[in-house]
Amino acid sequence: MEVREGYKQTEVGMIPEDWDIISLNDAVAFLDAQRRPIKASDREKMQGTYPYYGASGIIDYVNNYIFDDDLILLGEDGENILSRNLPLAFKVSGKIWVNNHAHVLKVKEAFEQDYLVNYLESLDYSLLNSGTAQPKLNKQNCLKIKVLNPPKPEQQAIAKALSDVDALIESLEQLISKKHHIKQGAMQELLTGKRRLSGFQVKKGYQHTEIGVIPEDWKVENISSITNNIIDYRGVTPKKKAMDWGNGNIVALSARNVKKGYIDFNAECYYGSEELYKRWMTNGDTKKDDIVFTMEAPLGNVALIPDNKKYILSQRTILLQVERNMYDSKYIFKVLLSDNFQNYINNSATGTTAKGIKRKLFEKLLIPIPPTKEEQKAIATILSDMDNELEVIETKLKKTKQIKEGMMHELLTGRIRLI
Repeated sequence: MEVREGYKQTEVGMIPEDWDIISLNDAVAFLDAQRRPIKASDREKMQGTYPYYGASGIIDYVNNYIFDDDLILLGEDGENILSRNLPLAFKVSGKIWVNNHAHVLKVKEAFEQDYLVNYLESLDYSLLNSGTAQPKLNKQNCLKIKVLNPPKPEQQAIAKALSDVDALIESLEQLISKKHHIKQGAMQELLTGKRRLSGFQVKKGYQHTEIGVIPEDWKVENISSITNNIIDYRGVTPKKKAMDWGNGNIVALSARNVKKGYIDFNAECYYGSEELYKRWMTNGDTKKDDIVFTMEAPLGNVALIPDNKKYILSQRTILLQVERNMYDSKYIFKVLLSDNFQNYINNSATGTTAKGIKRKLFEKLLIPIPPTKEEQKAIATILSDMDNELEVIETKLKKTKQIKEGMMHELLTGRIRLI
């Protein structure tokens, strides 16, 4: 392999000539001997304001502390060592308590803490895993970690660049959280009539109903009365009907890929043939904006059919075809997705480990209906606009995180130099 000018070939690959490779032990002091676990029953008796840290972050607050410093915690055990769903290396500061599930690292003076925490977070720890039943990153294996050591001014520059991206990520996450709360509030008000849209109020005042207080000119309908067809093939499979899935590309919608608010086409799906579709979907064809609802395991996931393609209805799901002359399908979808309805159906469900609801009971569930389809549609449009705005911000957040990953790979290996 050709060595770039200004670089050298090392045991960890090509790095800048003025960078060194050292062991983690040369960069930090391990303070593991000072950490102490506290049983949950004992923590109940010492509740306080000081963070109590575990492998992936704060798990409680206690009335005392054992560290008062700027430190790095590195998760010692747990599935996160392999899955990396949460940060494995993270900064902590001030008065804290740490249990025995996180290594406590004090960065030595020659190192920039923000550089090192990003470097440690960028590593793949799967080859250092010493656990069997549960992944574990013991101290002995931590000592094998090789750390790339740029001059400190360059460490600071790298840390600053990554910190700027972190600040953007944090601001986007806060904005998403704020928008979610605003949307939840809007759903609560608009779907119950507590707030009416301009031009739609016919009668003033409110009425008490079985599902709460709603405007005087709204009505309460059960699910059976607002649908002209409910397609339900639960309890049967192609095999039970002496059919075969065949070699086709028609997606079978099951509880596996119907989520809260959308269909996850990346989840594992069955695919059926045209022949299976003709013999299976005998109670009607799916149409755009029909509502798919999961009746069990999990209960209450709901999504709209996104297009006019053919779909096969499969395990633990039913399809609601709304009477569209009188009711707006997207409004009904928003009601079924709301916290009020989700609590309602959970309270009506049976089962403990896997909750479900019987079809006859489900059809009797009540929902609030504005008097005109136009008002229903206006409410659904406002809430859909909020969803679209959230989706734009969430896409930006995802792209920003991808940019940071790319930056970490380039900056922490010296492929791109800032100084």
